[in-house]
Parts: sequence; C-alpha cells; structure tokens
Amino acid sequence: MRRIRTGVVGYGLGGRVFHAPFVSAVAALELTAIVQRTGNSASEAYPGTPLLRSFDELLASDVELVCISTPSNTHYPLSKQALLAGKHVVCDKPVTVTYAEAEDLEQTAKAQGVLLLPFQNRRWDGDFLTLKSLIESRKTGRTVTLDSRFDRYRPLAKPGAWRDDAEGGGGLVYDIGPHLIDQAVALFGRPGRVWADVRRDRDEQGNTADGFDLHLWFAGADGREITVRTGSTVLAVNPGPRYRLQGTQGSYVKFGLDPQEPAIVAGAKVPHMDSPELWLDEPETAWGTLTVVPDPAEPAKVEPSQLPTKRGDYRNFYSNVADAILGKAEQAVSPRAAYHVARIIELALESARTGRVAPVDAATW
Repeated sequence: MRRIRTGVVGYGLGGRVFHAPFVSAVAALELTAIVQRTGNSASEAYPGTPLLRSFDELLASDVELVCISTPSNTHYPLSKQALLAGKHVVCDKPVTVTYAEAEDLEQTAKAQGVLLLPFQNRRWDGDFLTLKSLIESRKTGRTVTLDSRFDRYRPLAKPGAWRDDAEGGGGLVYDIGPHLIDQAVALFGRPGRVWADVRRDRDEQGNTADGFDLHLWFAGADGREITVRTGSTVLAVNPGPRYRLQGTQGSYVKFGLDPQEPAIVAGAKVPHMDSPELWLDEPETAWGTLTVVPDPAEPAKVEPSQLPTKRGDYRNFYSNVADAILGKAEQAVSPRAAYHVARIIELALESARTGRVAPVDAATW
C-alpha cells in the first residue's frame, strides 16, 4: 500500500485532538511532520515524527498532504501557498472568512490538479448520522422544522486566545457557525433565505461576537418549506437540546454532544482503523428520544422510545481523504462546501447589520 506523506500544521486543540490522532489512525496516511512554532508537546505525543518550526520548511519537504489547523484568518494564505506548491490541502473550518477567497482556493486547487478538502468532521458525529438517517427514512414524516444548537458555558473570554479575537478570525459565528451551517446544507441543500442575530452575550465585553442565532429556510423535496434554526452561545449553564427535529408524524430530541472530542481531550487514544477495537459508542444514557404518532387521526396516541445513536467516527473523514487522493473515491466534502459556508456567513452578518432577511441568490451558489 502506498502511504500518503502527511504534515499537520498547528498543534493547538485542532492539531492535537482532531487532526494528528485521526491521520495516524488511517493506514493509507503517514504522519511525517508536525509544524509547531513553539513548545515540544507534538514531539512528546509523536516521538517518531519530525517537529518543524516553519510552514515553509514543511512545503519544501516531500509531504503530499498538508492539514492546516491554525487561526482562521491564516487559513486562506496558508492553503493557497500549499496548493500552489502542489500539495493536497485539508483545511480546518472556516476554510476562509470570505466567499471570494473560498472560490479562489477552489479554482487554484483545480488549476494545480490537487485536492482542497474542507475539514467538516462533524458530518461524522454520531448524533448527526442518526438525525440524517431519520430524515431520509421519514420516520418522523415530512420534516417541518429542525433546531440545531451548539451551546456551552464559557462566561470568561480566554486572554490571548484567537478564538475570542476578531482580528484572528474569532467569534462563534466563525467557530461554531461553520459546523451548523455545513450540516444544514448537507441535509437540505441551498437555503432560499437567511436571517441572523449576532451579538455579545458575556458581561466581559470582548471584541468579537460570542452568541448568535441563525435561521435558514429550505425548499423540501415535496415543495413544502423546511425551517432550520441554528445558534450558539457561551452562556448556556444548562444547555437545551443539541437537535430537535419536528415532523408531521413524530419528533426526535437529542441532548449532549458527540463523545469523540471530550474522549480525546480526556486522554483516550484513537485506535488504528485496522484494529478490532471499536471507536466510539455513545453511552445509552445519552441517546435521543424518538416519538412517533402511528395514526395522525389519533394524535394523543404517541410511541416514545430511546433511539440508539449511530457510531460517530472522524477516522472516516481522513479515510475518505486518502481514497480521494489515491483516486479510489470522490471526496466526501467538496471544495464548494467551504464556499457555501462562507457565503451563508456573509449573508448572516449582512442580515444582522440590517435587521432584514437576506435572500440566497441561486446564481451565487
């Protein structure tokens, strides 16, 4: 088997939790370098992997795939530099902070004959896979509304953290927004219009938004409209549901987040994909509740049940990356996904500024 030489750029939370462990777990990928500007934690975790101090040094090497996990406002220049150097690129979300930049990267990758792969790992969250299966099976009937939230409690901004700094491309709209937007688009396609409220919720006023609500309206397959309400805040001491799906014949309510990130943060090791060890079942106590109405003529007769959460697995993102580079499969997350996220964020910010609903022009999609 030919192994694809891979370098991870950045060893903060993203590189340490979402990239290096999952690259290392895929047989067709070889973690051959990590770029960490300061500190030696990458070498301590991966003692056999060379530690580099500069991005240019990585590009001068023989790596084929570059995985970028750096502050948001660096994604575009670093991705473009890597693409022009003939490297395939996995870039963390948001790939860019403007849709013009996203389109430029897409065209650059095409011109260079390499792949741009937006890192939308949460398409492989177990709860999202469960939700997607429910919608496709129509077990809850025709989908009417979906509430999709990613709330946490972080009442104090972290000093010096780029995620809390507008100059670093920070703020929840750019941090959590890409996950929620990408999932909605993956489920329902192009929204027809967008409305948003973007705000600062903390008492300690930073220079970037730490709360938002974003509403998207989609045309369903049967011509009826689907309303998706997404949002996030850092002031949810007792968060509500992660998902609340309402259909004509039932509902699905799911609390809690996918267990993969907290498991790795707590020290769990991601098993190699060739290992018989399973990764990672959600405990039964965290399963969502599916409530169906067998006969709509008798709406009081409902059948609730705990629905097992499908197994989430971020390894499958990187397995697809390898297969796409080797020509064995189409890439699961296309470069256009980065454009769609950036476009909707720009429309959301426009809506927040004007207080109006912003239409999504099909010609710009």
